[in-house]
Amino acid sequence: MTATTPTLLDVEGISIAARHSAGSTPGIVWLGGYKSDMLGTKAETLSDWAAREGRAYLRHDYSGHGESGGAFADGTISKWLGESLAVFRRFTKGKQILVGSSMGAWIALRMVQELRKAGDSNVVGLVLLAPAPDFATELVEPSLTEAQKRDLREKGFFEEPSDYSAEPYIYTRVLIEDGRANRVMTGPIDTHCPVHILQGLADADVPASHALKLVSLLPADDVTLSLIPDGDHRLSRPQDLDMLLSAVGDMAQRAG
Repeated sequence: MTATTPTLLDVEGISIAARHSAGSTPGIVWLGGYKSDMLGTKAETLSDWAAREGRAYLRHDYSGHGESGGAFADGTISKWLGESLAVFRRFTKGKQILVGSSMGAWIALRMVQELRKAGDSNVVGLVLLAPAPDFATELVEPSLTEAQKRDLREKGFFEEPSDYSAEPYIYTRVLIEDGRANRVMTGPIDTHCPVHILQGLADADVPASHALKLVSLLPADDVTLSLIPDGDHRLSRPQDLDMLLSAVGDMAQRAG
C-alpha cells in the first residue's frame, strides 16, 4: 500500500519526493523512466510485492517529475543521477538491487559506476526493463528531423507527441548535450553484479537491437536477457508484471 505522503529530501535546492519502506536486504530500489513517476503500475506492483516479502523498498521522483519540485525542462541525466544517488545514500543500508525502467536503466548503470568509484559495492544486482541507456545519442539524435534540429538550434528544445500522456515529450538541447557526457555504451561495461534485462520485441520506443547491444557490452557479468515477443515499451500487462516480479525475486534470492 502506498504511503499517503512522500518524504522530501533537499537535493541542491530542489525538493525530491521519495518513499521508503524498511525491510530485509537485499532491498529493492526503483528507478523510473523519462516523464514517469513513482506511482506508476510497475512501481506500485513492486511496492506491494516488497511489502508481502518484508523486503526494503525505495523509490523517488526525479526533479520535474511526479511529486518532486523543479521544472522538467531543466532536467538532465547528470541532474537526475545526482538526485538518485542522494536518495540512495540517504535511505538505503546494505545490499540493494536496482530496478531501472527505460531511462531508469541508464540512471542505474551510471549509479553503479559512481557508487563503485566512491568505494560503495552495495549494488548486488540489476533488473533493467526496456533499457534505454544513451538514448539521447543512440536513439534521439540519429532520428531527428530537419524541423526538430532547427527547433533545438533556435528554441533549445523540440516537442514530440507522447503515446503515454496528453502532454508532449520535451527534449532539450542541454539534455542531449549532457547525455553525451553520461554515455555508458562506448565500450565494455563492468557492473560487478548479475544483470537481468526484460525487453519487448514490440517496443516502438526502444528497439530490441538496443538491448542486444547492451548485452554485448556486459562481457564480464552474468547477464540474462528475456525477450517478450508481444511486449511493448511499457511492459505493464499482467504477464509482464509477473515476469518483473519473477526476475526481481530470483535476483533477491541469489544475492540474499
